[in-house]
Amino acid sequence: MSNYPGSVPPNVIIANNGENEFVREASLPLYQARGWLKFVGIMLILGGIPSALALVGIIPIWQGVLLMQAASSIETAANTGQKYAFNSAMSNIKTFFVVNGILFLIGIIIALLMICLSIVLPLVGISLISIFDPSTFK
Repeated sequence: MSNYPGSVPPNVIIANNGENEFVREASLPLYQARGWLKFVGIMLILGGIPSALALVGIIPIWQGVLLMQAASSIETAANTGQKYAFNSAMSNIKTFFVVNGILFLIGIIIALLMICLSIVLPLVGISLISIFDPSTFK
């Protein structure tokens, strides 16, 4: 019996046993966290459904699908040692983090713009009051 999760189904052809063992060992940490990958994926999908009518809701649904696909691929990689399944899982996780990074950068930029506007707009209003004499308005 192997120390790795699952066993190789009899219909899977193993070409390079050393490479398969490496893939199994490399996929073990994510395989152990596959439940969390699925949970977060489902929560992102469910969280995106109410806002799916707006374009913003598509992003969490897409992220949830990416995590669900990654969990499925890492399970296949851990059970069979398939290099393609391992690379597919890593690619999905990479895309998930890249999208999150872009969203964080957009959020930081919007926050900085709001801070600048909250400082500049009152100053513009104060300067306009001094230009126009309010007593002349009828």
